Amino acid sequence: MNRPFWTGSRRDHLAGYLFIAPQLVGSVLFVFTPLALTVWYSLHEWNVLADTFTFTGTDNYRALLDDPRLGDVLAATGLFSVGLVVLNLTLALLLAVLLNQRLRGTTFFRTVFFSPVVVSLVAWTIVWGFLLQDDGGINGLLKAVGVDGPNWLREGGTAMVSVIVVQVVKNVGLNMVLFLAALQGVPGSLYEAATVDGASRWRQFRSVTVPMISPTILLTSIITVVGSLQVFAQIAVLTQGGPGTSTTVLVYYLYQQAFQFHHFGYGATLSVLLFAIVLLLTVVQWRMRRKWVFHES
Repeated sequence: MNRPFWTGSRRDHLAGYLFIAPQLVGSVLFVFTPLALTVWYSLHEWNVLADTFTFTGTDNYRALLDDPRLGDVLAATGLFSVGLVVLNLTLALLLAVLLNQRLRGTTFFRTVFFSPVVVSLVAWTIVWGFLLQDDGGINGLLKAVGVDGPNWLREGGTAMVSVIVVQVVKNVGLNMVLFLAALQGVPGSLYEAATVDGASRWRQFRSVTVPMISPTILLTSIITVVGSLQVFAQIAVLTQGGPGTSTTVLVYYLYQQAFQFHHFGYGATLSVLLFAIVLLLTVVQWRMRRKWVFHES
């Protein structure tokens, strides 16, 4: 007796493929295809004005190794990423711990700290640009108490700090909410047992809270690291990479090469470098999870 072609198992498989088809098609069209084209463009020199598209092989990658500005750009990128990740995660966890207490007004403060996340990025950055000017609101407040504030966005020592702080205040609420959800999932019985054993509040935090929320710490660290390497609008609006190259991060340098200097091939090469850095850091974080993330074998 011949079995029908559309068996229950095949119908289930077809339903599964149909469910993942939109995501698969979207990934192919908007992720894998642009990535492949970027690699292809990095092997060419594309002159839009002369309408030429010349194969150059690995010339752009050799130029990358010989670029005298690349070292400063990578240093600025590393400084920005480290400062942003450390300050963001530390402040987000601190706020989450404080707002996890049963105190009056915590709902209001949760809303206050999260509200910048939903504000338009460009509008947020423009407002901070006005506040951080030499005669802006920040220096006006400092002058009222007898302090002569610097030109925050035009001095090398304060420009990077200013950009980092603006970005931290903008996005710290997102990580705060994630940490807060994780803290509320920690069983109270663990704290009770730790109290009976004589553990201090700091020891409870270090030995109970941190291990229990470590999966969330891993998630937020990956999101924050990747996001720190993709920052563009803040740099473009606040400092334009200056003063000098002190705030020229890799994404902004890529933009300059491709869309200001019209070196599209070299810009694509910088894109490949950025992708390699993001991939490497993500893989390293994911591999390290077995050493410190709770619930992982």
